Amino acid sequence: MPTDYVLLGAKKRMIESLKEKGITDENVLKAFDKVDRHLFMDSFLWNKAYEETALKLPMGQTISHPYTVAFQSQLLQVRKGLKVLEIGTGSGFQAAILSAMGARVFTIERQMALYQKSSKLLEQMDNSIYTVFGDGFHGIPRFAPYDRIIVTCGASEVPKSLLGQLADNGIMVIPVGEESQTMMRLTKTGDGTYEEETFGDFLFVPMLKSRVTF
Repeated sequence: MPTDYVLLGAKKRMIESLKEKGITDENVLKAFDKVDRHLFMDSFLWNKAYEETALKLPMGQTISHPYTVAFQSQLLQVRKGLKVLEIGTGSGFQAAILSAMGARVFTIERQMALYQKSSKLLEQMDNSIYTVFGDGFHGIPRFAPYDRIIVTCGASEVPKSLLGQLADNGIMVIPVGEESQTMMRLTKTGDGTYEEETFGDFLFVPMLKSRVTF
């Protein structure tokens, strides 16, 4: 198992790599410095924790590449106190990054094994994050509207149910597509329409429905 000194050095190299790849938001970079990525995976994977790679989680899910997490976080334009809904808790790493950026985070996971593991970890690390077991397509309507919504799995289309939970002038970042996805940012205007921007191709696990409802 790597020592704390080795892990700290690996984290610093990861952050420098993020800067080289175009991550310029200091709030994002500081959050990556605050949050220990290795804690969100099994200890036998710690030697890979700060590499630019996706790592396997239970139930066929993954913890995304550091750059992907940083890129989506930067697109969200998070400011302190904003209310953020995350679809797809997974390991909990993205939720922890958003919280470290100052957001009030609400996150939902459809896989019970992942939900149990990540919600316990997040409670121990940061009990301000609200975790829910349920269907991401439904979002968490009882706490809507949200200033920001981030989807961390590939959707075949933008779910209207989630758009309906976005506040005026709010931002949603979502990868859309079938086999591969195009990263999209949608900004809700005051008249209820949406400005759409695209930011290249990515590869995510698919966004799937669940029988769980609220």
